[in-house]
Amino acid sequence: MKTHFCIPVSQRRPDALGGRYVLYSVYLDGLLFCRVRYSQLHRWNEQLQRVFGSSLPPFPPKYYLAMTTSMADERRAQLEQYLQNVTADPNVLRSDVFIEFLKLAQLVLSCTQKICTEWLPTASTELEMETSNTFNITAEKAFLDIFLPNGRSVNIEILTSDSAERVLEVVSHKLRLSRELVGYFGLFLIRFYKEGSLSVVKKLADFELPYVSLRSSEVQNCKVGLRKWYLDPAFDSVLMGCRSAVELLYMQAVQDIEKEWIKPTQGQRQELEALQKENNQTKFLQLCQEVQHYGYMQLDPCHCDSPEPGCRAVLSVGNDEINCCITLPDNRTQDVVFQMSRVKCWQVTFLAFLLSSCLKKMVSEKMAKLAAENTEMSQARQRLQMGQVHQAAEFQTRGK
Repeated sequence: MKTHFCIPVSQRRPDALGGRYVLYSVYLDGLLFCRVRYSQLHRWNEQLQRVFGSSLPPFPPKYYLAMTTSMADERRAQLEQYLQNVTADPNVLRSDVFIEFLKLAQLVLSCTQKICTEWLPTASTELEMETSNTFNITAEKAFLDIFLPNGRSVNIEILTSDSAERVLEVVSHKLRLSRELVGYFGLFLIRFYKEGSLSVVKKLADFELPYVSLRSSEVQNCKVGLRKWYLDPAFDSVLMGCRSAVELLYMQAVQDIEKEWIKPTQGQRQELEALQKENNQTKFLQLCQEVQHYGYMQLDPCHCDSPEPGCRAVLSVGNDEINCCITLPDNRTQDVVFQMSRVKCWQVTFLAFLLSSCLKKMVSEKMAKLAAENTEMSQARQRLQMGQVHQAAEFQTRGK
């Protein structure tokens, strides 16, 4: 699934020879991911070219004279466009050259921040200069808490260079989750508030380093959490044969009801509470299928100008729709629903990356369903044709 890189800012830094170089802050889905120099990206592009050849987008050219402010800003925009174009190719996203470079770049960010915190501010510049030509960074052993929806955490030993995909495998193994079901879950950065509420900040990309992302996050009070990562509630049926998966789904459903992300009626709430007391997780989840917004991802509250300026809105995304609950100035509420079948494209803004990730997920799930249906139809046609052939052969045999 396509990720969204951007380079909103850059900084001029002094180098060892008394000159200056530009350090570009690369953001992934709205949060700081790494800081790199043009020369590092240039060498990375050369490595990618050896693998993918002319299929890559053009890389911004070198400047052999001192850059003016306008030239520097133009290069920043060009590098941003390059990152967005090159990551549009799923083959590039899955390649070792792509993943290893970004992992090392993110590790450098972690090391510079550690030095800034524990040593001297100037030391980070020295490390950046040392790693300007090569990423000579050694991964370290570390412990990471993965928080579950019921408030408990699973402490696992990892390397700081372990990707989200690897960390998910480790924690899933510890929870005894069937290996074939791991892909139905994901790791998220989740912000916890003092009053007990929470908000999902972002879904961690498979190649992202959770340990580093957590330490470098500009959002306070974040933790790495495990949640299911599908927005079609029908996929629950695939997981019901695994006890560990059922427990995770149950934890999340209970949490979503407590946080009022799921909206049961009074009657449904009473039934759910009774099933919860019995610890009947399977029937609890079956009943949840009938509850409004079950399996949806709720985003942070925002404001909209429709139907009136200054209205407060809460978006819930799931089950092939975007539900917008709008609170009018007189405190009346109004629900507006956008069906995904009517959504053809959308624009990603700097504050709407999680919404975009959810939309992309729903599109991918719908395409997978259509592909499965087409396969079933094709197999049915083949069976029908084979049956007709057998009938014709049998008819000819009887005729003889």
